[in-house]
Amino acid sequence: MDDASRTSRDVTASTPAGREGTIDFYGFPVWFRVVGADASASHPPLLCLHGGPGAPSDYLEPFGDLATTGREVVFYDQLGCGNSGIASPHDPAMWTTDLFVEEIDAVRTALGLDRVHLLGQSWGGMLAMQYALTQPAGVLSLVIESSPASMTQWVSEANRLRSFLPADVEATLRRHEADGTTDDPGYEEAMMAYYRRHLCRLDPWPDYVQRTFDKLAANSEVYNVMNGPSEFHVTGLLKDWDIVGRLGEIEVPTLVMSGRHDEATPTIAETVHNGIAGSEWVLFEESSHMCHAEERERCMEVVGEFLSRVEAPTP
Repeated sequence: MDDASRTSRDVTASTPAGREGTIDFYGFPVWFRVVGADASASHPPLLCLHGGPGAPSDYLEPFGDLATTGREVVFYDQLGCGNSGIASPHDPAMWTTDLFVEEIDAVRTALGLDRVHLLGQSWGGMLAMQYALTQPAGVLSLVIESSPASMTQWVSEANRLRSFLPADVEATLRRHEADGTTDDPGYEEAMMAYYRRHLCRLDPWPDYVQRTFDKLAANSEVYNVMNGPSEFHVTGLLKDWDIVGRLGEIEVPTLVMSGRHDEATPTIAETVHNGIAGSEWVLFEESSHMCHAEERERCMEVVGEFLSRVEAPTP
């Protein structure tokens, strides 16, 4: 999209439970919610980037726990999904990494997030790293949860993990992928066997996780265009995305988090950790792809302590 397509960005609503409203981005509304009191200079806000692409922010709700430490926690649904869905006619080719990188700046500008910590989960972490490569001013740190720096490595690891699924499940997946029938309910059912091992191992899934998947199922355009039919059958625009060779350009303090059973395997997390000089890596032994849900209390402690260290005055 060119600059001529862009209109002003305005906060349009608020609620007593926290600021909530929309930001105008290229004429489309991007929904946001801010949890917590106004951030102080010593506790800058945390801006959360959700995954998918196209899986809205509901499942990141646990990070709102960090608002109890005296900082704002900011959530938003990226354009095209959840509360930021688009009903009007549009070109699916608009869904690009560059658009979502630019959207971060739009959100920061509209909400006055001049100094901010950035947290990204899964695709959100990919987006956070891509954004950091633009060397944006005012980004104090990155928290990267369960994110790859290479989709080729992601797919390789995902296919290794799925090789351990029951033979009949794997056969179902391969049959539908070969036949081009990945929209068949049988394929979706087989995918769930993988997701319950490597996406979220809680049973049942928390409401905030289920809400995200319900909304994604109702509006999967962004996911299908950018990713493809599943986590391990990537055919979309991101299939060749790779920034491994550029990770050394990321200079802000970085925390990498992942789960022992994560689809973002320890091999994937180690690639990110090794590529970003001085980064920290915490492996959650009881988690898969959502340590913030599966080991919620410990995850919030780890993130909170990291942010506090970053904010500590230099001796």
